[in-house]
Amino acid sequence: MSVTATPASLAPDHHAQFIDLLQSSIEHNAFIKLVLAKYVGDETDLQRIIIKPVTVKAQPCLSFVYRYKTRDITKNLPLVEGVESITGLLPASFKNAHLLSLTDEAQLEYSKKGKSSLFKSQPQQLREVPSAEHNREKNRFLDLNRPFLADLGVTNKQHELIPAMSRKWKQINKFIEVFSHALTSSPLALDKPVRVADFGSGKGYLTFAIHDYLRNTLKAEGEVTGVELREDMVTLCNAAAARLEHPGLVFKCGDVRSVAPSELDVMIALHACDIATDYAIHTGIRSGASIIMCSPCCHKQIRLQIQSPALLKPMLQYGLHLGQQAEMVTDSLRALFLEACGYETKVFEFISLDHTNKNKMILAVKRAEPVDPARLLAKIQELKDFYHISEHCLETLLRADGFLGAKA
Repeated sequence: MSVTATPASLAPDHHAQFIDLLQSSIEHNAFIKLVLAKYVGDETDLQRIIIKPVTVKAQPCLSFVYRYKTRDITKNLPLVEGVESITGLLPASFKNAHLLSLTDEAQLEYSKKGKSSLFKSQPQQLREVPSAEHNREKNRFLDLNRPFLADLGVTNKQHELIPAMSRKWKQINKFIEVFSHALTSSPLALDKPVRVADFGSGKGYLTFAIHDYLRNTLKAEGEVTGVELREDMVTLCNAAAARLEHPGLVFKCGDVRSVAPSELDVMIALHACDIATDYAIHTGIRSGASIIMCSPCCHKQIRLQIQSPALLKPMLQYGLHLGQQAEMVTDSLRALFLEACGYETKVFEFISLDHTNKNKMILAVKRAEPVDPARLLAKIQELKDFYHISEHCLETLLRADGFLGAKA
């Protein structure tokens, strides 16, 4: 790929050249994306604007995604108005613009003194323009017309998404997407009932969703139990399950210690506080679950034990960093214990629930063949020794049941 820079001594109008390139790419249906960066305006937390072609009600437009630190705002403008807006934003509000089209790649930059540079190159491989359909059908694992969504207040009677529930709807779909992928790699067969327990089921959004997905999408029989401490939520969910005719779906009052099925295929525990997550994982392992999905919350037990090496103490004198370290160590040990018990384990970011800013998920899928845990247990012990950890709740529970052998 060749890159050329126009000599500054000629003092060309780089701004006009860049806008001409943009307009030409739009006119020839070659425009792919434009990113405006290095923001210098007055809006708090605005980082960049991402601009792409869209079609709204049969009219070609430019979609402006204003990316802030914690949110995105989208505005769709007609082509002429969109180009005019971009023209005004450079260089007054943004000092960097990166244009991508089928035939060109161009970058406009402004120095602190206002000096401009324009770099252009041509792709070595043919690019494709992504679909511009604004209202295209997204890949959803559940349909908005499912009755339980209306009953739980996610949609209205016309099965239209209630705006205030858009975040919840996104979370439900992401949860089912993760479950679907885990199912394909698990040893679970769908020719017999799939036994699921959801600990801390709350209002039952995810519990209903997984039962509906098993029954209506996969055409499998689901025996799903939601476990919740609040009696009013249990009563509400059981009434909804009966009203909506969800056979095989039941809600019970209790927690992971009081309601512990002897056999499970799928164990779910989202945002169980501190060692409640350990009890949930232990229940999943003990009951032979093929899939374990948990989202930890709070990490008090390990945080109180950790004695950081002297080298790390200046970094960990700040409470936030100390908490992050405790979280990382706790969940790493949980993942390693799952690996030692024969699970393929992943730790990744999940979509936050409305009532918490925690969004980590530990996903464990049972391996077809057992593994020798000796090497993993040695690594676990090294981590514990490094941080002077004397007890991890999950390890205590597993050793008591003989999953890890006798404690050294």
